[in-house]
Amino acid sequence: MQGITRREWAKRGAAVVGGMGLCGLVGRASAAEKPKDVSARAPADENGRWSAERANRWYDAQPWPVGCNFIPSTAINQIETWQAESFDPATMDRELGWAEGLGFNTVRVFFHDLVWEADPSGFKKRVDTFLGFCRKHRIRAIATFFTNGCYYGFNREVKVGKQPDPIPGVHNSGWVQTPGAASVNDPATWGRLEKYVKDVIGAFAKDERVLLWYLYNEPWNTAKGAKSLPLMREAFAWAREVNPSQPLTSCLGADGLTPMNVFLAEACDVLTFHNYEDAKSVEKHIKQYQAFGRPLLCGEYMARPKSTFQGILPILKRERVMAMNFGLVAGKSHFFMPWGSKEGAPEPKVWFHDILRKDGTPYDPAEVALIRRLTGAAQ
Repeated sequence: MQGITRREWAKRGAAVVGGMGLCGLVGRASAAEKPKDVSARAPADENGRWSAERANRWYDAQPWPVGCNFIPSTAINQIETWQAESFDPATMDRELGWAEGLGFNTVRVFFHDLVWEADPSGFKKRVDTFLGFCRKHRIRAIATFFTNGCYYGFNREVKVGKQPDPIPGVHNSGWVQTPGAASVNDPATWGRLEKYVKDVIGAFAKDERVLLWYLYNEPWNTAKGAKSLPLMREAFAWAREVNPSQPLTSCLGADGLTPMNVFLAEACDVLTFHNYEDAKSVEKHIKQYQAFGRPLLCGEYMARPKSTFQGILPILKRERVMAMNFGLVAGKSHFFMPWGSKEGAPEPKVWFHDILRKDGTPYDPAEVALIRRLTGAAQ
């Protein structure tokens, strides 16, 4: 790639993504293409991003990160996960133990700014408790700050305290944005967000229990009116000021050569994509974006029947792509229901997300056997 500027490099990848129609700009050099002598002290880019050499040296030191997006089965959303009155350490400990039994060594979690704002010290103590369970079960965390949410979820005023009850039959009925479109679109509100990001990253900046910082989930999702690029630029700048020992990332989108995709391709230490399509599309993306020469995170996948462990996980392992399926234990969020499911819909014969039932037994024993074989837990 000599003679190609970072911006030209980013534009080439983003242009291909626009033609693919998937959620991701992805890439990592293959083992044969990586430099033999990669310096962990390689200089950063002008924007403070880790050099590709440093990012690859960091990744080479990790076991293959494989796991899931984790929301305790007793929580309907991020607020219920982390606020004091509903924080559930017993369930976290138990379900992370089940994740360990699958051979998972990584979980991705979602924070919420309102929980931190209500009690910064208590929030960090609860995160520390959670990370203690991670260490106990030989798991590391990917921590996510902001999210524009899914196309479903809770549509009324978001606040701490009692959260909405699950709507029977509805996928993810209680999920909430953070910080929400009104705040995303109003720079006058960002002062508290800057304090939030810096405080939390600063508290765990050298903590080996944290694998990486995922600053903004699906920033390109404008379904609820959030225009995220300005805030996302600031979030990366805030995190760079803290200068954590862990890399930074966010999810690139599927809409081609946009200012957001170009920014993220130039700002992320690790390139992240979400893909709920079939194996062929995943393979094509990985192959095309190895030119980026950086570690790759598949931050979300697995939506039966199209995206399955059987079809996708062997590819991610072969290419050594970080692999985070969505969901672990069926619970209040009803991730096992399909997108767009209606109130009162029965449990589907084929689950959408999730792996285990509330008692820890597998939805599909053959699927769990495959996971354990690929992660090495079956050995």
